[in-house]
Amino acid sequence: MGKTIAEKILGEHAGHDVSAGEIAIVDVDVTLFQDGTGPLAVKQLESLGFDKLAHPERSVLFLDHAAPSPKKELSNDHVTLRRFAERAGAVLSEVGDGVCHQVINESYVNPGDVLIGSDSHTCTGGALCAFATGMGSTDVAIGMALGKTWMLIPPTFRINVTGEFPVGVYPKDLILHLIGMIGADGATYKALEYGGPTVEAMSMSERFTLSNMAVEAGAKAGLIASDETTREYLEADGRGDKFRTITPDADAAYERVIQIDVSKLEPTVAFPHAVDNTRTIGEAKGVAIDQVVIGTCTNGRLADLEIAASILENRHRHPKTRLVVVPASRQVYLDALEAGYLATFVRAGAAVMNPGCGPCVGVHQGVLADEEKCLSTQNRNFVGRMGNPNSEIYLASPAVAAATAIAGEIADPREFLT
Repeated sequence: MGKTIAEKILGEHAGHDVSAGEIAIVDVDVTLFQDGTGPLAVKQLESLGFDKLAHPERSVLFLDHAAPSPKKELSNDHVTLRRFAERAGAVLSEVGDGVCHQVINESYVNPGDVLIGSDSHTCTGGALCAFATGMGSTDVAIGMALGKTWMLIPPTFRINVTGEFPVGVYPKDLILHLIGMIGADGATYKALEYGGPTVEAMSMSERFTLSNMAVEAGAKAGLIASDETTREYLEADGRGDKFRTITPDADAAYERVIQIDVSKLEPTVAFPHAVDNTRTIGEAKGVAIDQVVIGTCTNGRLADLEIAASILENRHRHPKTRLVVVPASRQVYLDALEAGYLATFVRAGAAVMNPGCGPCVGVHQGVLADEEKCLSTQNRNFVGRMGNPNSEIYLASPAVAAATAIAGEIADPREFLT
C-alpha cells in the first residue's frame, strides 16, 4: 500500500515503515517556543534537570506575541527566554524580527523535516512539505532536549483543488470555504494534504495560508508536496541544497478525499465566534466595522500586503474605521518598505506596526472596546481572541479587509479592483 506525505516523513524519522493509527517515536529536526508558551517550557526543562539541547542551532525562541512588551510581567518572561537561549545555545528571535510561523519558515524549515512548536499554528511549515505541528509546552520542551517525540500517525484527508481563482478570490477564501464545509472539528487529528493543479500553481505565500489554517479544522498538519516552487523559495534564502522532492504515492490510502473547484468560489467571511461560521460576501456585506487588521502569520506576507495596497492606493480608510497593518517579519517589512506598500498604507490612514503578532493575540496594538467589531486577516475569531470577550471578530482575505477599511463596512473587493 502506498504512503501519504505524512506517513513518508514520519516513517523516515521513526526509522521504519509507519501507517495511520500507529504510535511511533520520531526524530525532531526543528523546535520553537514563543513568548506566551516558552517560559513554561523553560521551567519544565529546568525542573527535569535538562541543561543541554539536542539541536541548539535549530531550537528557536521567539519574542513575537507581546513584542515590544506592554507590561512588566511579559517583560520578565522575555528575560527568561533571553537568558535560557544564552545559557543553552539556542537561537533567539528578538522583538521586531517577526512572527514565529513566518520566520521559522523563512530560515529554518526544509522539506522532509519534523517541526514541533508550542503554538498551534506551527502547522504553517507544512507548506514546505515538512511535518509541522503544534504541541503543548512540556512536549516541545522534551523534544527540544532529547531531539525526539512520540507521535500518533494521523490519517490523511486529501484536498484536491482545481480551477482558476476568479478576480477578488484568494487562497484565504478557499481555506475558509473548506473549514465552513467540514467544520471546525471536521479534521480533528487528521493530516490535510493539499494538492491538485490549483495548489501546484500557487506561490509559497499562498500555500502558507492554506497550511497555517489547517488547525482551524482540527487538523494535526497541513501538507503540500515539494516542487519547483519550493525549490525556488529555498534558493532565495540560500537553502537550495536542502530541497528534495516529496510527493504522496499514487496508491496512498486516504481516509477522505475532498474535491473543490475554486472557479465557483466567492470572497468568503467567517462570522463570530467560530471559523466555520462562514458566509459568502453577498451574505456578509454591510456589517459596520470599527477596526480592520491586515497581517498576522496567516496573511502578513509581502504578497498579502501587495494585494491590500493595490486596493488602498489613492484611497483612504473610512473615518469611523481604524486600519492596523502588521507585516509578518522584518524581511517582509523591509520588502514592503522598498516596494512602497507601507507608504500606501500610511497615506491611506493606517497605523503600521512592527513585525509580530500584534492585535491578533489580544495583548496589545489594537485591543477592541466593548461591542466593537473587527475584520481581520488572522486565523481565529474566538470570543476574547483580540483581548475583549465583549467584542466581535470577522475573518477574511487581505482584499476583503482593504475594501472594508475603505467602506467602513464589510465590502466586496471586486468593486474596488480594476
